[in-house]
Amino acid sequence: MTKTYKTLTEGPILHHIKAIAIPASVGFLFNTLFNVVDTLYVGRLSTEALAGLSFSFPLFFLMVSFGLGTSQAITALTGHDIGQKEFKHYHTYIKNGVMLTGLIGGIFALLGIFVVPSIFTLMGASDETLALGARYTQTIYLGSVLFAYNFLISGVLNAEGNTKPFRNFLILGFFLNIALNPLFIFGWFGLPRLSTLGVALATLIVQLLGTAYLTRSLFKSDYFTWETFKNAPVKWKEIRSVFQQSLPISLSNATIALGVFVINYFAALYGGDNAVAAYGAALRIEQLLFLPTIGLNIAALSIVAQNFGAKKYDRMKEAVMKSGIIGLIIMGASMVITFIAAPFLMPLFIDESSVIQEGVNYLRIATVGFTSYIFLNISVSTLQAIKKPGFSLFIGIYRQFFPIIVFWLLGGVFGLGVTGVWWGIVGVNWSAAVIIVPYTIHRFKKATSSA
Repeated sequence: MTKTYKTLTEGPILHHIKAIAIPASVGFLFNTLFNVVDTLYVGRLSTEALAGLSFSFPLFFLMVSFGLGTSQAITALTGHDIGQKEFKHYHTYIKNGVMLTGLIGGIFALLGIFVVPSIFTLMGASDETLALGARYTQTIYLGSVLFAYNFLISGVLNAEGNTKPFRNFLILGFFLNIALNPLFIFGWFGLPRLSTLGVALATLIVQLLGTAYLTRSLFKSDYFTWETFKNAPVKWKEIRSVFQQSLPISLSNATIALGVFVINYFAALYGGDNAVAAYGAALRIEQLLFLPTIGLNIAALSIVAQNFGAKKYDRMKEAVMKSGIIGLIIMGASMVITFIAAPFLMPLFIDESSVIQEGVNYLRIATVGFTSYIFLNISVSTLQAIKKPGFSLFIGIYRQFFPIIVFWLLGGVFGLGVTGVWWGIVGVNWSAAVIIVPYTIHRFKKATSSA
């Protein structure tokens, strides 16, 4: 029987990495599949409906970015308190984090009511596409507090080293979504046909059930007690503390949507629609390949945060090193597999031969940059865990705006065309890794110098 440890400040580091990373990675696999299910069902409605859902992606991703940022922030803060055995303050962070999710949810609800249609118009949506996409996004934004709350509670559980409840929720949500989508979208069993509104309602029902399940999981935690939570004070100082910890990561994540726009712009400029389609299909393959690294990022954040609070600096270093080594091994294997299997993977997503060939070209070039993501993501998790997340925002902005110059130089000035864009992505990611790793080492040494 596998031994369990009450905190991440004791026991083998590899044991904790495995116990945290595997459930988290499996959960995010089903989260990715959840979105695939939505796309498949909406694709059966109409081209306009699918286009509307595509237009909604940046706005949906913006909302999720703030949820993920809050989740990572609360993991760092409550993990630190667990390590310090400051369980009263642990409850204070949770209560004020809940208040923050209410504020975030309220802001996005107002944006949904008053701003979303105008944003769709600015993006070029019109007529039925605008109506279908805006209806979906507005409904999702009205329920954004559910997303924010679920991310928050998953962050608290992550801080404890328990990623299984969120995994279970994402798996259950995937299967519920398969069942609920056709009921609401197509109006099965006498229900009204709601089109894209039905997709949003199915998603919110899943989130609501997740709220109940994750709250129950928090109540069963070894650290959480209702009485202490109920008596915890609500303070603007604490709300601001969670917000300040979350904002750099939230904004950094939000810039990813802008980065995709920049890549698509230059891919279309130098390679036309085929290059854009190839990149979109290849991106789905990359997302699946990178899933294991998400679990490693959460493991590094959780373990380092607790041991930082406990002032067990050697364990912090061990957690960072071992998470990084495991990630490099996984990505190294992915590089070889992707380079060889690219011609067989692309046809799974697209039929046109010219698009397949460009996708293969992209994937084989992209493999050169696979391991750079490990250096980037583990560094960001480490900075978050030691409560120094600000630099990650700079790196996020750098990775999304610097490519404008790089793509122009490689694709246009040096005449490499769309291949220059692909190599530009690799070059920018490696340059970002070269910048953030020394900074992280410096911050890590400074944070642990009081040992």
